[in-house]
Amino acid sequence: QVQLVESGGGSVQAGGSLRLSCTASGSILRINLMAWYRQGPGKQRELVAYITSGGSTHYADSVKGRFTISRDNAKNTMYLQMNSLKPEDTAVYYCNAFVVTGRGGDDYWGQGTQVTVSS
Repeated sequence: QVQLVESGGGSVQAGGSLRLSCTASGSILRINLMAWYRQGPGKQRELVAYITSGGSTHYADSVKGRFTISRDNAKNTMYLQMNSLKPEDTAVYYCNAFVVTGRGGDDYWGQGTQVTVSS
């Protein structure tokens, strides 16, 4: 079984920074795409950013230039450095990864970590 565990959420004032981490554990052969999603109050879940196993990245327009996604393949860990945070970034942030095990590939989600940005 594969588990994704996020950490690093919290409360910060507008303009501040937070760094989220997501670590995968279990019988992992490799991890392909990894991504961060978020769901704000009363909103649908949306893609924030993704990173391929080779390090190519993509960002939502709303976070470009402020957020940076990265990963450490040796540690099965992904990060999201969030700078210049805005109140509209307030959301539960979820880690997502396509993980290949001995049973094949599947999509996994973390439990979510709350980020609250006050004005």
